[in-house]
Amino acid sequence: MRVAAVLSRGAAPSEMVDAELDDPRSDEVIVRIEAAGVCHTDLVTRQGLGERPAVLGHEGCGIVEHLGPAATGLAAGDRVVVSFASCGGCAQCRAGLPGYCAWATALNGSGRRIDSSPTIRVRGEPVFASFFGQSSFATAALTAARSCVPVGDIPPEVAAPLGCGFLTGAGAVLKVLRPRHGDRLLVLGAGAVGSAAALTALSEDVEVVVAEPVRARRALLERCGAAAVVSLDEPMPPVTHVLDTTGRPELIVRALALLQPCGVLVLVGLGPAEVSLDLRSLMMRGLRIRGCVEGDADPAALIPHLIQRYRRGRLPLDRLVTTYPLADLDRAVADQRSGLTTKPVLLPGG
Repeated sequence: MRVAAVLSRGAAPSEMVDAELDDPRSDEVIVRIEAAGVCHTDLVTRQGLGERPAVLGHEGCGIVEHLGPAATGLAAGDRVVVSFASCGGCAQCRAGLPGYCAWATALNGSGRRIDSSPTIRVRGEPVFASFFGQSSFATAALTAARSCVPVGDIPPEVAAPLGCGFLTGAGAVLKVLRPRHGDRLLVLGAGAVGSAAALTALSEDVEVVVAEPVRARRALLERCGAAAVVSLDEPMPPVTHVLDTTGRPELIVRALALLQPCGVLVLVGLGPAEVSLDLRSLMMRGLRIRGCVEGDADPAALIPHLIQRYRRGRLPLDRLVTTYPLADLDRAVADQRSGLTTKPVLLPGG
C-alpha cells in the first residue's frame, strides 16, 4: 500500500516521502491516520538513531480500513487510538500491565516486527518503522489489532495523545499516585505528560502545584485551577504526592525534601541512570519512590474512561493541543521545545 510518510534522519530536516506499507498479517490492521501526537520519545529516538532513516510517531488516531482475518473486536470504519504494542500473553500483560510486557523492547523499539520483518520501505529499502508498533507520522499505519482502542466521535486531535503522553500522565495519577481530596500533588514539568496529570488530578478535586519554567504553560494550568511556580526555589507548602516528568536528578532530590512523611514520588521522566539519595531520610520519613511506564495502564480500559471525563467537561485535554500539517513536523518540534505549544499534533489532512 502506498502512503505518504515523514522520514526523519538524525539532525537533517524531515522530508515527506512516498513509502510502501506492508500488507496486514492475520492479526494486524491498517489505520488511515487522521491525527498523530508528537511525543518527547519520538525526539529522543530520532537523536539516538543518528543517520538511520526512520518513520516515527506513536500516538496515532484514525479510521480502520483493512483488517487481517484474525483481527477481532474491530470493524472497518471504526475510529481508533493506536497505543503501544504488547504481546498479550506474558504474565504482565495478563495482569493488566502491558507497559511492562516481556517483549516490550522488541515490539516497540526494534524498528521492525518481532520476527524482524520490515513494515515500511522507502525507495525500495526498509527503514526503521513499526515504532511502538505503529509509526503514525504517515497517512496510514500498520499495527496489531490489539493496540487499537475504539474511541467513537471524539475529535482525533484530542484522542491521538491518549495513545501515550496523555495516557502516561493520567494513568500515573489514577493508577499509581492515587491522590484524594485534601492531598496536594506537585508536578515537575508541564509538558504534555505533566499537564495531563495536572488536569486529571484537578478532576479528582486534588490540590495541584506545577513547577514549570515556561510562562505560557504555567498560565494555561493556572486557568484550569492549578497553582504554578517557576522553580522549586520559590516558597511552597509540603506536598503529599510528587510526579516527576523531567528526569532531572536535582529536581527529584528537592521534591523529596518537600514530601510529607509517608509521601510518594512517581518517576515517568527519562534522565540520568543514577541519582544520589539520602536513604536514611527516605526510611525515617517513610517515603516511597515508584517508577511508572505508560501510566501503569491498560489502554483498552483507561482510554475509554478518560474520554468519558473529556466528554463530561471534567478533563479539558483539548486545551493542551495545537495542530500542524503532517509535513510540518520540524516546526511542531521547534514550537514544543520553545514552549509555544504543550502538545503538538500532526494532521495528514491539514
